[in-house]
Amino acid sequence: MRTATIVPDFGPVPLLEHSLSDLVQGMRGSEILRIAAEVRRLMAEGKPICNLTVGDFDPRQFPVPAELLAATQEALKAGETNYPPSDGILPLREAVRELVARDLGVEYPLESVLIAAGVRPLLYATFRTLLNAGDAVVYGVPSWNTNHYIWLTAARSVPIVARRENGFHPTLEEIAPHLGEAAMLCLCSPANPTGTMIDPDELRRITAAVVAENDRRRAAGRRALFLLWDQVYGSLVYHAVHAHPVALVPEAAPYTISLDGISKAFAATGLRVGWSLAAPAVTARMRDFLGHVGAWAPRAEQIAVAKFLRNRAAVEAFRTRMDADVQRRLDALYAGFSALREEGFPVDCVHPQGAIYLSLQLRLVGKTIGGHRVATNDEIRKLLLEDAGLAVVPFQAFGLAEESGWFRLSVGAVSLEDIAQAFPRLRALLARAA
Repeated sequence: MRTATIVPDFGPVPLLEHSLSDLVQGMRGSEILRIAAEVRRLMAEGKPICNLTVGDFDPRQFPVPAELLAATQEALKAGETNYPPSDGILPLREAVRELVARDLGVEYPLESVLIAAGVRPLLYATFRTLLNAGDAVVYGVPSWNTNHYIWLTAARSVPIVARRENGFHPTLEEIAPHLGEAAMLCLCSPANPTGTMIDPDELRRITAAVVAENDRRRAAGRRALFLLWDQVYGSLVYHAVHAHPVALVPEAAPYTISLDGISKAFAATGLRVGWSLAAPAVTARMRDFLGHVGAWAPRAEQIAVAKFLRNRAAVEAFRTRMDADVQRRLDALYAGFSALREEGFPVDCVHPQGAIYLSLQLRLVGKTIGGHRVATNDEIRKLLLEDAGLAVVPFQAFGLAEESGWFRLSVGAVSLEDIAQAFPRLRALLARAA
């Protein structure tokens, strides 16, 4: 017979926090999630919000492929609920290998393919597998979460503030001075948060420089420099060309770890299936590391994804439809902001090339709105949210320090009608700026 229910008393919060590890005490939470909580609060109050913050997909706007959903349900009904192999089920690894050869022109051996519960565990495993404490990681800012993974692995941050004229991607000239000290170079294209892509010729030059640096290191008996290539948005490409570093420079194969998955390609963020491609010796150690973490993709989803990826007609049909739907939203944003710029408002934006993002600059720092002088990007963000019902994420959430008025806008959770309704509210706000 159960006694009275106990209501735990956890004691003073500061005492508990003081007792936690140095790692988590120094770790910063996600700025994006904090902003999302604000947005949800205002939406719950009934305020009209064009929510451009989330790097996710609203299933009402972007449902997962019907074939993938049906295959997942079939696998669950068939009892496919036990542990999968630590590197992924064989049919999925084979399907990923075929997809990469078909789409990117690189024929990896099966031993190169590793499956996990989305790309995040693979990203963390890459950092843990390649880096020792104090190793230098070179990366461009703005970029998604690289600074956080550097903190989690006690590596050393070497950020390069990328420029708007280069699509916010670092160039070889900017990277080259750091190659001699780097243990890893991180690149992402199409990029989160900017929606821009590395030019294939520039990527070829950078990748060739990584190979040349490793030739020098091999002769000197030094550890290799690795290239982390995040192409999780690689199937969402518009007005540009997407290339793989190893397809451009085959000699880079030993040093390149590429990451991808179904989250963004098929609007399936919650199904949690991602993969990495690397030299078999690197993949084996990443597999062993993730085996201790237990970050396997669920077996039923793996079975479903393997079946779906081999249905080429279904894959191509979904990509065509989804890419068009995303591009229409991005083009609507770009056209609206371009019109405001032509009207003389302090607006700039970068033509989107890929992913689900648009880079927007509002040059409002130093201007007065409603009697208040704007001083920071976060103040601009709050004005947009509270006065114009436009929810965006400042580039500060992606490692950029300067208060230059740049923001990420995501179209994964909005309709064309949401976008159209937001512009009159934004125009009214900008008209008040003096």
